[in-house]
Amino acid sequence: MNILVIIPARGGSKGIPRKNLRPLNGKPLISYSIANALSSHYKPDVYVSTDDEEIAFVAKKYGAKIHHRDNSLAVDATTLDPVIYDAFQKISNHESKDYDLIITLQPTSPLLSRKSLDSAIAGMIGKPEIETTISVVNDTHLTWKKNEEDGYLPNYEARVNRQQLPQIFKETGSFFISRREVVQPHSRIGEKVDLFELPANEAIDIDNFEDWSVSEYLLRRKTILFCISGYSEIGLGHVYNCLLLASEILDHKVIFLVDKKSDLAYDKIKSYNYPVYIQQENESLIEAINALSPDVVINDRLDTEQAYVKSLKTNNYQVINFEDLGAGAHEADLVINAIYPESIQHNNHYFGAQYFCAREEFFLHPEKEISKEVKNVLISFGGTDPNNLTQKVLDSIYEFCQANSIQIVVVLGLGYRHNLNQEDYSEVEFYHNVKSISELMFQADIAFSSAGRTVYELALLGTPSIIMGQNEREMTHLFANESNGFLHLGLGENVDNESIQQTFVKLYDDQHLRQEMNQKMLKNNIKEGKKNVLKLIRELINN
Repeated sequence: MNILVIIPARGGSKGIPRKNLRPLNGKPLISYSIANALSSHYKPDVYVSTDDEEIAFVAKKYGAKIHHRDNSLAVDATTLDPVIYDAFQKISNHESKDYDLIITLQPTSPLLSRKSLDSAIAGMIGKPEIETTISVVNDTHLTWKKNEEDGYLPNYEARVNRQQLPQIFKETGSFFISRREVVQPHSRIGEKVDLFELPANEAIDIDNFEDWSVSEYLLRRKTILFCISGYSEIGLGHVYNCLLLASEILDHKVIFLVDKKSDLAYDKIKSYNYPVYIQQENESLIEAINALSPDVVINDRLDTEQAYVKSLKTNNYQVINFEDLGAGAHEADLVINAIYPESIQHNNHYFGAQYFCAREEFFLHPEKEISKEVKNVLISFGGTDPNNLTQKVLDSIYEFCQANSIQIVVVLGLGYRHNLNQEDYSEVEFYHNVKSISELMFQADIAFSSAGRTVYELALLGTPSIIMGQNEREMTHLFANESNGFLHLGLGENVDNESIQQTFVKLYDDQHLRQEMNQKMLKNNIKEGKKNVLKLIRELINN
């Protein structure tokens, strides 16, 4: 097919003076529509119809051809129909072509994507009976009309949810696609019309400075992809960390990708209503990432390989890695290791408690007072507790707690799969998949936990805690030590029940020790961690 794109752009815009030439996100407004048309799969002829020499000069620099519009067609009262008809006739003669489709492409729709434009063209080609396709956006709402006799009247029969109302579509002005036969001096619409619905972010038609500001924001907006692992062996700490950061990133588009073995992570992220994808069996992780076309990739999936991060960099993605001790960390743009210490300081690596990201719920509690008596004990070993340390601690302290009227509270995570018979512990309060755990931590006089991110949360609240590592990797987490207010018993699978009970009883008997642990915990500057991390991320992304 011969396709002609006409971009009407007169010089006398009123709402925003010289609108078509003003720089939007660093480029003239008119350049976006020209680039869209020129990149189309259908290779149309692209003309700008203008009365303005400066617009013509800029349009030529961006690759468009120029139709010099007569001044009589450039006044405020002139509609687009005669402008497009005049340009179509003269360009057809100049090019010696019989155009099949004439597309009016507005320069005031810079967010329209080439994909949407090509899809609309494909629809016209595939439906020869359609004479005109108009871009629209869904505008279904409860609306009213004014009647001179009766005043204001509803445009609906019943007040129902928007999804139940009849569909209403509003023209966006982005594009008009017409067959040559229907392009006339006073019309471009045939009898058979199709509507092409645009996503809301592509439908903006810049008419005022508010529209301009929104467009500027959306053009600067990047796609940030969190690439995460989360399954039984490693727990869901990575997931919670990224969900927390995602909730603070409001000026960019956020999506998630989990690797093929991370069904647990997928389910958890999905429950928060974020867009989340899972790597397919037949694709590499790089292929899965490329399919999502991000601008920034944030990895929180343990150690990365050098080749993996290099591949990301080759695709011009900015790369941010969390808790990464692998060779890939040396290729990333930014590395944040709140848990793992680093012996060598790199310019783009940040580690320590001041980079731990705590959820907002942990800042809503008053300063903890250490009671003389221990009345409440919390056992929480993460989302999966792979070594079933929960039951090990229960068996170690249950009888003592029963004898001393101590309430035991157990939190079992989403991935807990062990055969724990709760009926054997009739006096214990069990909680499953708790989303807000800070209240339980704050109420506890003593807590049992593993050596992951939870230790920072306990330290934020100042709850005296006994720690056991789930695996050798957790044993490299050095924060949970005596100087920071913790009693660390070592690798959980190597700790016997007697040692657990003796340590618990020691802490139970010694209020002074619990107070000392509380003060050591609170001296750490953990509250600023999330702010510090978000500052580093924003500085990189917005650079």
